[in-house]
Amino acid sequence: MFIKLLVHLSRIFVGAMFVFSGFVKLVDPIGSQYKFEEYFGESVLNLEFLIPYALPFSIVLIIAEIMLGVMLLLGYKSKITVWSLLGLTTIFLFLTWYSAYYNKVTDCGCFGDAIKLTPWETFWKNVLLIALIILLLFRVKDIKEILSKKVTLAITLLSLISFSYITYHVLNHLPIIDFRAYAVGKNIPEGMEYPEDPNEMPAVKDFFLEDTQNDLTSEILAMNKVLLVIVYDIEKSDKEAFAQIKKVADQAIKKGYNVYGVSASFEDDLILMQNKYDLPFNFLFCDSTTLKTMIRANPGIMTLSKGTVTGKWNWKDADDIEL
Repeated sequence: MFIKLLVHLSRIFVGAMFVFSGFVKLVDPIGSQYKFEEYFGESVLNLEFLIPYALPFSIVLIIAEIMLGVMLLLGYKSKITVWSLLGLTTIFLFLTWYSAYYNKVTDCGCFGDAIKLTPWETFWKNVLLIALIILLLFRVKDIKEILSKKVTLAITLLSLISFSYITYHVLNHLPIIDFRAYAVGKNIPEGMEYPEDPNEMPAVKDFFLEDTQNDLTSEILAMNKVLLVIVYDIEKSDKEAFAQIKKVADQAIKKGYNVYGVSASFEDDLILMQNKYDLPFNFLFCDSTTLKTMIRANPGIMTLSKGTVTGKWNWKDADDIEL
């Protein structure tokens, strides 16, 4: 009786953990893409040939993670589900051990940007999960479907369709839930302040807005109406976007906004693009990682009022912007 209760509780805990972990990454798969690009990089696993495949790899892994959690909770295909959970968690365990032991990646991203854990905290979390999954593996006969087979199959398929649609939506727009320090309503200067705990870092790091001669960060963050066109990398940007960007920028200038482009690309490339598309603003410079954290679009549009984020849009949603 005690073993069955332990199996039941383990099933709920493991299933809920996988659903939650998968969901917070599902709403922002590009964040997972950036994390896997970091893992695949020369300084970590040295598998740079995999970097172009980081996004599809992230999507498959995220949907597998959340679907396995759903299937475990439902009791659907329990043997295959538990073995798959063991395999997936073993991969996570290796990555988190590697990150922790060699101090390569300071945030594994296992809960996206929702909850930050150190590599060692994540490693021991995965150790606990593997222990519980092994228990489930030995007692897989106790994992029964909680609903009829037809209903269980219907919920499983509906979940897969729903999660796939969410992925498609956020890739073409922006994350449906923004856990980052640049979410709408967040104040950037407040985020740059150091916490009282000396071991903690500010939520906003490496944020600056510079031209070729001056740091304009404080000046721009004090302005009442600012529109930033964020292009973290010109080479990787959607070139078809800039006709729309020009329309938004022209409209913003008419309404009294101070409009700036922000990029980490080379100045000569920025000037060429500015002239090619007749963009009515100059570009400032900022760190590439910071720009990718600010908005999951390339290019993306952000409005500020005295340092507070008042709006964020993927360029594809430019027609929906109301200034």
